[in-house]
Amino acid sequence: MEKAAIIDAFIRLLGSELQCLTRAAQDAFAAATDPDSRAENKYDTRTLEASYVARGQAQRVAELREALSTFEAMSKLPLAEGRPVGQGSLVSLDTAEGAMHCLIAPCAGGTEVCHDGDEVFVITPHSPLGQRLMGRRVGERFALPSGALARLSWHQ
Repeated sequence: MEKAAIIDAFIRLLGSELQCLTRAAQDAFAAATDPDSRAENKYDTRTLEASYVARGQAQRVAELREALSTFEAMSKLPLAEGRPVGQGSLVSLDTAEGAMHCLIAPCAGGTEVCHDGDEVFVITPHSPLGQRLMGRRVGERFALPSGALARLSWHQ
């Protein structure tokens, strides 16, 4: 598993999501400002609801732009051997259910890509799993938030 390819896959995914959501936000803004969507009576809340949707989508677009720029700036170089897990680390955990692959990043937690048949998840350092991973070294065993045991098998 190559760190640069994984980061590139996340960049493509976030870029695609950003394009789709930008179009949706533009459509929601157009619906909220369309003269034909004016309230017909005092109980008609279509315009208000459309403005809430437009604002929420605009906020999500801003979050995705920030996440995309964060991933584009992330180092694609593997970490030096023996270094502890930190932000930007690509890690593999051995658990009773099998291997689990994670990229430690400051945003986009829970986002996943499939690369060469393996799922790779973004874990933020502030998540329960991220907190347990930070500072670990290859070979260390620790308890997952679920209570199950895991071993850090490699990271780059």
